[in-house]
Amino acid sequence: MLSNLLDPSWWLTILGAFATVGVLAIIFAETGLLIGFFLPGDSLLVAAGIFSSAAAAQGLGIAPLSLPVLLIATPLCAIAGAQLGHFLGARFGRKMFDKPDSRLFKREHVDRAELFFDKFGPVKAVVLARFVPIVRTFMNPIAGILEMPPRKFLVWNAVGGVVWVESMLLLGHYLGGKVDPKQIDKYILPGVFVIVLISLIPVFVEIVNSRRRARAAAGLEPKGKHHAGR
Repeated sequence: MLSNLLDPSWWLTILGAFATVGVLAIIFAETGLLIGFFLPGDSLLVAAGIFSSAAAAQGLGIAPLSLPVLLIATPLCAIAGAQLGHFLGARFGRKMFDKPDSRLFKREHVDRAELFFDKFGPVKAVVLARFVPIVRTFMNPIAGILEMPPRKFLVWNAVGGVVWVESMLLLGHYLGGKVDPKQIDKYILPGVFVIVLISLIPVFVEIVNSRRRARAAAGLEPKGKHHAGR
């Protein structure tokens, strides 16, 4: 069952004629509701883009999804979901997370999101978190708890939401036109891992740059102290 939940083609097949509405609902839930952290956001967006191609959709046996509708409505759902998460964090504070670990909640997810926020700062964290599974779900209430101003959050939430959603959808649509429709199902699960790796590239780049800046600062610090001593 868990493997099904992580398989975007399973979601699209189950949703059938309501696939587009399902994609919108899942993206909203993953970004706005804490229980949505396990949902396959990245891979679902890519799969939705793939099956907006008529040939690819035919290979899975579903009606093609409307790319224009996805490009307009999905970012709005991603932004609205994140705003809800920020509001809940600002409204209820840390008591949102005052619960024991369970299958649907792990304290380590909260700690990971907060560490991410502290490491990159509010603006970069909100944008980059869109590309990191689980972190993107918990980042929004954490930003609210840590008192990131609502207007500032809205601006960078919108930037991150649009870049994340549109890039994944357009990548999927491009791939949908390149893959043999008869073999489309064979490419979905391997594609999930590829997409996750690609989505982590901006984070890896920022981590490398942060370490370089830290080493540079550490190299300058002794000289500054020595000069002050004179």
